[in-house]
Amino acid sequence: MDNWDEVRTAYQVARMGTVSGAAEVLGVHHATVIRHIDAIEARLSIKLFQRHARGYTPTEAGEDLLRVAQATEDQFNQLVGRMKGRGDDVSGELVVTSLASLAPLVVPTLSEFQISHPGLIVRYLTGDRLFRLEYGEAHVAIRAGAAPDQPDNVVQPFVAQDMGLYASKDYIARRGKPSGIDDFANHAFVGNDDENSRAPFSRWLRANAPADSITFRCSNIYTGSEAVLAGAGIGFMVRWEAARHPELVEVMDPLPEWSGKLWLVTHVDLHRTTKVQAFLSFLKEQSKGWLP
Repeated sequence: MDNWDEVRTAYQVARMGTVSGAAEVLGVHHATVIRHIDAIEARLSIKLFQRHARGYTPTEAGEDLLRVAQATEDQFNQLVGRMKGRGDDVSGELVVTSLASLAPLVVPTLSEFQISHPGLIVRYLTGDRLFRLEYGEAHVAIRAGAAPDQPDNVVQPFVAQDMGLYASKDYIARRGKPSGIDDFANHAFVGNDDENSRAPFSRWLRANAPADSITFRCSNIYTGSEAVLAGAGIGFMVRWEAARHPELVEVMDPLPEWSGKLWLVTHVDLHRTTKVQAFLSFLKEQSKGWLP
C-alpha cells in the first residue's frame, strides 16, 4: 500500500461509522475522507463500505481492514508507551497503578519522590481495572493476590497485606464483642458484595459467618473499611490502616489465611530504565515503614 493516509482514513470510517465522525477524529474536511475512501476502493478494486442514509457500514473486506488497522494502532501505541519510559534521567511522566485502598501509603511515597525529582510528572491510577503494562499504560503496578503471570512482565514480591477483623468502639458498646466464631450468628458483619471474590479474608468470612449476618456489603475493601469505622458491623481491614484509628477494636487474633501478598510489576522493556529503577528502589525503602 503506497498511501497510508487512505488506510488510516478507511480505518476511522469503519470505526466511527460515518464520514463526519472520521473527519472530526482525523481533523480533516469530510470531502477529504470521501476522496480517500473512493481512492482506496479504486486502488484495491473492491468495496470496503456499504453506503446508506445513516452512514457507512463495512463490507467483509472492510471488516478485515478494521481488524488489521486496529492491531497496527495497538502496536504503535505500545511502542509509543515504551519509548516514553526510556531515558537516562528521572523526568517526564511516571505512571503508577494500584488498588485505591493503598493510596494512604502510595501517595506520600509518590509525593516525596516527585519532590526529589522536580522534572517528574506523577500519574497515580487506581481502580479495579488491570492497566496493561505492555501498552505503556503504566510504568509500575502494585498488584494484590496471586503472582501475576502476564508474559513479558517482571514480577517481584513486595510487602504482605496483613488483614485483621475489627469493630468500632461504638459497635462494641451496642452489640458486644464476639466470644468466638460460634457467636458470629449474633453479630452484624461488613462484607464484600461480590460473592465470588477470591480475596482470602472474603472467602473466610463467607465460610464462617451466616449469610444473613453479613448485613452491610461493599464493593471493595476501601468502602468496607469506612463502614467498619462508621459502626455498621464487624469487618476486615488492612492492619496498617486499622492502626491509624484508635476507635477500632480488634475482635480476634489474626489468622495467617487472611493475609495476601502485594507484587511489584513492571514491563520487561521498561524495567531497567533509570526512572523505573529509581522509583522501585525508593518505593522498597519507603515500604519498610509501612507495616505496624
